[in-house]
Amino acid sequence: MKYLSEYRNLEATKIALKQIEDIITKPWNIMEICGGQTHGLVKNGILDLLPDNVRMIHGPGCPVCVTPLNLIDKAIELLENGVIVCSFGDMIRVPGSKQSLLEVKAKGGDLRILYSPLEAVNIAKENPDKEVVFFAVGFETTAPANALSVLHAQKEGVKNYSILVSHVLVPPAMEAILDDEFASIDAFLGAGHVCAIMGYKDYYPLVEKYKVPIIITGFEPLDLVQGIYMAVKQLEEGRHEVENQYSRVVKEEGNKAAIEVINKVFEVGDREWRGIGKIPNSGYKLTKEFKDFDAELKFGIQNIKVPENPLCIAGEILKGIKKPNQCSQFGKTCTPVNPLGAPMVSSEGACAAYFHFADNLIT
Repeated sequence: MKYLSEYRNLEATKIALKQIEDIITKPWNIMEICGGQTHGLVKNGILDLLPDNVRMIHGPGCPVCVTPLNLIDKAIELLENGVIVCSFGDMIRVPGSKQSLLEVKAKGGDLRILYSPLEAVNIAKENPDKEVVFFAVGFETTAPANALSVLHAQKEGVKNYSILVSHVLVPPAMEAILDDEFASIDAFLGAGHVCAIMGYKDYYPLVEKYKVPIIITGFEPLDLVQGIYMAVKQLEEGRHEVENQYSRVVKEEGNKAAIEVINKVFEVGDREWRGIGKIPNSGYKLTKEFKDFDAELKFGIQNIKVPENPLCIAGEILKGIKKPNQCSQFGKTCTPVNPLGAPMVSSEGACAAYFHFADNLIT
């Protein structure tokens, strides 16, 4: 298969690993932003194959993982009050302060698991006597589809549809991580799927301000190892630039049509990140023109606030300060069946990767 099998080629990956060994002279800390990249590193055993001088730090690259407890509780509040709540499948088992969406569904809540927010608009049309809310979670990657659902509902005159927005943006999170007093990041692997939508112009100011290389990287084994090689090469040469390893998918300007749709429906605002706190200008919110589609305003749930679970160290994991297996609850009170936090249950969570692929990890 074009652009897949060749990036899973073992011999090519071995060559790239040897290239890293040949040039590295110092220890370097490299953070991969995306949870998909974390899973690729762990399940393919790449962490154990890298030179000892390369330390991979797992970043906050999972939108499900960084969705704060209060957003989940807001969705649960709607579900418990007769609203049809629609969601992608990876959100339904993430624990809120007391229970998950799936647990509320088991008690009779009308929770629908969908592949597209446009399906939720159709559900609203088919149920004009019920309110329908789509739990709009994601990085920039899923924002175009969620924006299109709002435009479609407006065009069709669907008044009983709204979205619970939990969109977060990658560049501000990277800046917050670099500003943290415990940060020890020398370079980043940028999230290829995010850049496929937004391009990578927003990374230039970060590179200049913090003097860190950023390599836009894909998700297959060869992608990841090539991205690490490009980061190490820059670091060894004393350079700090934006480079695009994922050029077969990502263009500098991104997807202009998708960006246009996003900018029509959303505007940038402050956003709370689970375990990290509020990061200025790090998320999307609906513009005033589309406030009628804002579920928080429509149902008056914007003031729901809940504390984080004190046993869960998701914040330290998402900022790369600690590894999942450094958590005292890992694999004990916190498992995929009974998770304390989102990184253990999400399909892209670092804790889940460590739990499922423990045999591939350095011990």
